[in-house]
Parts: sequence; C-alpha cells; structure tokens
Amino acid sequence: MPKSKLKKFRGSRTCGGGTHKNRRGAGSRGGRGNAGCFKHHTVRARMRGQRQGKYGFHRHNVVKRLEVVNVGDLDLMADQDDVCLDFAGTKILGSGTVSKKLVVSASGFSKAAREKIEAVGGKAVELDESEES
Repeated sequence: MPKSKLKKFRGSRTCGGGTHKNRRGAGSRGGRGNAGCFKHHTVRARMRGQRQGKYGFHRHNVVKRLEVVNVGDLDLMADQDDVCLDFAGTKILGSGTVSKKLVVSASGFSKAAREKIEAVGGKAVELDESEES
C-alpha cells in the first residue's frame, strides 16, 4: 500500500508547496473574485463569457410617456350621465365626440379634449404628480 500524502509530508515545512512564502492569501491565485479579468486572467474571463468595455446606450433623463385615451372612447366607456372616470398616468386627447356629461380626472388633457368635455357640461380635472402615487 502506497504512503499517504499526510504521512509523506509529515515534518515538511511546506507540504510540497515550494518555498514557505507560497500559497499565502489571495495573491497566490492572482487576486480575489474577478480581479485581473482583463489583464492576467483574460483567457479565463473569455471562457466564462465576460466581456470587456461598455456596450449599448444608457439614457439618463428618460422622458416619462403617458398612455393616451381619446374623448370618443370616454363616451363609449360611460354608460350614463354624471359618471366619474379616473385615468391616472393617462392623457386625454380630443379625437371623437362626447354626448354625455362626464367628470374625468387624468394626468393631462389636450386643449380640444378639455373643450369638448366642458362643452356638454362635464368637468376635466387634471391630477398632479403627488396625487397619482
């Protein structure tokens, strides 16, 4: 039966690891984590699928887009007069006609939409940012 490594290295200072300064800390493996991925560990990084540099676009001041609903659609949604419709995060546009008296609250109204709603005796209530959240 061959001699076990434990017995073989008994009494040896470094257990086959070279000088006593070797195998100390993360320096012996070239750093911790992803250190050196684009320097001394490039091949390892490429094999793992890591890429170097920046890719794509990053938009900083992104414009918040509102959903849109036309005035003609409001008329179809309301089945009778004096209905309160709430559209937070939505802008009401002026395409179509209104035949019912409606109270509509939304984040925004076009000029034509506001005029059409108020022409039949309804109300267009604009919500501000604090009310929506």
